[in-house]
Amino acid sequence: MKPIILDGRTGEGGGQLVRLACGLAALTSQAVTIKNVRGNREGGRGGGLKVQHVTSLSWLAKVTDAQTNGLAVGSKTLTFSPRRLPTELIQRNFKIEADTDAASALLILQAIFPYVLFAGNDTNEPVVLDIWGGTNVSWSLSYEYFDQVLMPTLEERFGIKIERELKTRGWNLGPRSRGHISVKIHPVAKGQTLKYSPPQPYTFPESYEVRKIDANIIVPRASHERVQEELVRSLGDLYPDADVEFKTVEDSGNDARWYIMLVAHSAGGIRWARDSLFSMPKNIKSSRDKFIQHACTSLCKQLYEETSLGGTVDEFLQDQLIFVQALAEGYSSFLRSEDPAESTVNGVIDAMGKLNIEEDTKMRRERTHEPFGHGSTHTTTARWVVSELLPKAEFYNKGDIVKGVGFLL
Repeated sequence: MKPIILDGRTGEGGGQLVRLACGLAALTSQAVTIKNVRGNREGGRGGGLKVQHVTSLSWLAKVTDAQTNGLAVGSKTLTFSPRRLPTELIQRNFKIEADTDAASALLILQAIFPYVLFAGNDTNEPVVLDIWGGTNVSWSLSYEYFDQVLMPTLEERFGIKIERELKTRGWNLGPRSRGHISVKIHPVAKGQTLKYSPPQPYTFPESYEVRKIDANIIVPRASHERVQEELVRSLGDLYPDADVEFKTVEDSGNDARWYIMLVAHSAGGIRWARDSLFSMPKNIKSSRDKFIQHACTSLCKQLYEETSLGGTVDEFLQDQLIFVQALAEGYSSFLRSEDPAESTVNGVIDAMGKLNIEEDTKMRRERTHEPFGHGSTHTTTARWVVSELLPKAEFYNKGDIVKGVGFLL
């Protein structure tokens, strides 16, 4: 089987390209070769495969009986040739452990998720994954984002059901700490496809008004009250009509570990999130109060900038949905950075995943030979990778509309 060859320096040029390409390769039983792995990470973050990539791809190689070349930490060329379909997955309980605490448990899950999502059997038995690794790690989605933003969206829009539990929190900041998450994935039934369920058409500006903000603070206990006060003050200035609810208030146990996430909910059911993972400087020149004030004010402003764009997803959610859109049946859309009052996409996808547009609405199919469309570099790169592995998927209007392949096994 001739492999699909990808240059790991393309677009964003990081680990996302590796995870997505190999995850879809495993699902579709296609061979893939990635050259210049993480080629845009040659600086401080280094190039080549990291522990979290090797951990997830080693698991995929085992369950797919894949032939591999270059599957080792630091490798800059990888060939992955899977030979076993997801429906052949007999075992339903797995333990996956990364070798280092800095390896993200959520990124490990991200790489193997496409394969497990379609690992349905005749009895519709779920797949249970216990994964050890970081849950709050730099350059990775946190468990809170996974639980409160990504998973609810997948369930509402695509009917994907995943039960999840945070067993132990793990950080790449401060003292040694290994986390543990447990997820029970209910795969797509054999012979069925994923289907997109569009929201009710949004109206501007009513559907975009922020009504509630969930705040998650995992910081040293002594700073709980001060952080809560500052968040309430900053959010009150920016969102005077929104309620603030503290969903998680937890002691991080160390000044090297600070994590705050804010999730804004609109009247129309839209979610936007912003988070921040950081350490308090050891030799802080200003007072602790000023440090907290700056951290909270900055994060609240970032959230406000996101909610002011008029999109229906935030920057970090958009790229994580693309492969699901491409696998699903029919059309789907998750806009970001578009004027909702002028959008031609809003409301054009009916409950059956078909286009319902006026005759004068322009639909322009995009070329997919390189990263393309609206969004962050992660988003534009994800579209390119998906197009290489799923060439029958179609993208329109700068990638704002996706026509999926209706993948089934």
